[in-house]
Amino acid sequence: MDRVVFVAASGARQLLRSQSLNSNNLANSNTVGFQEDLASFRSRMLRGAGLESRTFAVAESAGVSNAKGSIQATGRTLDVAVNGDGWIAVQAPDGSEAYTRAGNLRININGQLTTANGHPVLGSGGPIVIPEYESLEIGTDGTITVRPIGQTPATLAEVARIKLVSPSPRDLVKGDDGLLRMRDGSTPPASNEVSISSGSLEYSNVSGVGAMVDMISLARQYEMSVKIMKTAKEMDEQATKLMNIG
Repeated sequence: MDRVVFVAASGARQLLRSQSLNSNNLANSNTVGFQEDLASFRSRMLRGAGLESRTFAVAESAGVSNAKGSIQATGRTLDVAVNGDGWIAVQAPDGSEAYTRAGNLRININGQLTTANGHPVLGSGGPIVIPEYESLEIGTDGTITVRPIGQTPATLAEVARIKLVSPSPRDLVKGDDGLLRMRDGSTPPASNEVSISSGSLEYSNVSGVGAMVDMISLARQYEMSVKIMKTAKEMDEQATKLMNIG
């Protein structure tokens, strides 16, 4: 009887973890550049003397979805959307290089180009700093051009070029900060094949309807696991009564 309870209880625990992940996806269904987290289940055998017959379920991260979110025009110069496969390189809080598709950029009080979450955007020479300007343009290759204050319209200065990379999605892993990094800790080179569109934003690739359906499905599976544990308890109680008759 303990085998039934063990399997049902371990399954219920992992279903709760999957529900938490799915809820996070649903909460970010309108977040700019958010990549849907994926999860998968697999069975594992419990090792140890006399326990080989115990199998439990494990919910594991399967990375992030490589689907593309919808792109909407904003008309804002500092809004950029990555076309196709590719990522914008940023500096994570720990100083490492990380990647995102959230292109709602900002310029902070120090003139540093950052994401909306405050992560510095990287160029070939490190974090990009924008001087004071009268106009700014971001080219499809990530090149940032400004017209300095007091200069004629024909006077343009190239400030930096946003680092755009295109590693395989299988080589990326998402951290707790929502940024992606290379699994092996390496740093991919800038790619000339990645392009961006200025004045547009890519929104989350999460399907709100799909996430709601998954939430209902996971809730029902959890209820089923709890029902199995309750049934096992009732069967154990009935077996105890039968043994006490004698």
